Amino acid sequence: MSAEPALLSLTEVAAAIADKQISSREATQSCLTHIARLQPRLNAFMAIEPDDALAAADAADAALAKGGRRGPLHGVPLAHKDMYYEAGKISTCGSAIRRDVVASTTSTALQRLKTAGTVRLGTLQMSEFAYGPTGHNAHFGAVRNPWNTDHITGGSSSGSGSAVAARLTFAALGSDTGGSIRMPAHYCGVTGLKTTVGLISRAGAMPLSQSLDTVGPLARTVEDCALLTGLMAGGDPSDPTTRTAPVPDYLAATRGSIKGLTIGIPAAFYVDDLDPGVERALDDAITTLTREGARIVRVALPEQRELTAACQLVLAVEAAAFHKQWMIERPQDYGPQVLMRLQNALAVPALSYLEALRWRGPALAAHLAAVAGVDAWLAPVSPVPAPTIADSDVGNQPGAEAVIQNLTRFTRPINYLGLPALSIPAGFSPAGLPIGLQLVGRPFDEDMILRIGAAFQRVTDFHTRTPDLA
Repeated sequence: MSAEPALLSLTEVAAAIADKQISSREATQSCLTHIARLQPRLNAFMAIEPDDALAAADAADAALAKGGRRGPLHGVPLAHKDMYYEAGKISTCGSAIRRDVVASTTSTALQRLKTAGTVRLGTLQMSEFAYGPTGHNAHFGAVRNPWNTDHITGGSSSGSGSAVAARLTFAALGSDTGGSIRMPAHYCGVTGLKTTVGLISRAGAMPLSQSLDTVGPLARTVEDCALLTGLMAGGDPSDPTTRTAPVPDYLAATRGSIKGLTIGIPAAFYVDDLDPGVERALDDAITTLTREGARIVRVALPEQRELTAACQLVLAVEAAAFHKQWMIERPQDYGPQVLMRLQNALAVPALSYLEALRWRGPALAAHLAAVAGVDAWLAPVSPVPAPTIADSDVGNQPGAEAVIQNLTRFTRPINYLGLPALSIPAGFSPAGLPIGLQLVGRPFDEDMILRIGAAFQRVTDFHTRTPDLA
């Protein structure tokens, strides 16, 4: 076992605590030590709660000594994106408007992890109101990439990506409306799962776009993501959009072979204008999956640019509707880029929004027909490794939306269709920046993409590498 508990994976530390090889206090103190050393450089945390965390860890150890294991994550310390409400705690949502707002309820996803036994370390930074793909925040500063602190983490789950990569927490909740789990996973070299709309309850999580928002984990391994997803998934009366079908055994899925599976590679769009490092990672992943017994085929997907545009339109209108009152009463309390994007959405005709919603069903049907012959398909998360913080700090300049669209052009079609997608570390650029690829499945077929991703991680080591933050 590692001398440093914080360097273990989520499943490893949970097993070590359950077997009493280490204590919850030791695991929690190890994380807190890393946080104290690295938070000034990374700005990954919104709030750190060391005294409460250690007290909760001691209580977990005492309960375990008496045979009172609460669940699969008993005593495991975690921190989450600061948009998951916990009763009695402030949830800023990365904003000045909610800087001092104390939540009156606890989100379902967070409560299910608490019920499984987790210890709260604090809360993690995020883009303002989850509306930004880079990790910049006009109120609390940019979160920095542990692999090179001059570079972005991706957003909006910026603190989650940075903290998991730097081993400050064993895993973290993120949210994905236009790529906000997968981009931090790609840019920071961790694993992230964007779930199917309706798999995990959104009750008690800050809304951005009511028809696109999804809850999901960022962690070090596919196995970790499978464990967390299984604990959170399932019907919830507080969120009538959730699926009530039995939750699959996602952990069991990660142990499956991929021999005989067919994996698609898009013939266009996702393979166009790629950074050489991203292109190389994709080619190498194809070789690896072929060697493990998968059959690789080219798939001709329907026009993806139309899906990207539809996603952007739906997201913008639904976000503006949620923020309407604050935009009237407190426009000065928004960062300039977020306010610009929200205000621009007010000019979108209602007819255009309704047409975008109505097209989703036919678009999904066309997509499923195109991928009928494959078990999943593989594509880059982003065309480039992480740009620098300075280069992507476009604020509300005229070209800001173009920068945002370029970073998210490989993620938004998947959000619009409501599909699950798993981002896995798949290589590094010549400059040492991580590169991720996404496995995309059919609705509610998370177990298939987890199966393929876990098989990939069994024969590669990209997910085990840690940034040098000495």
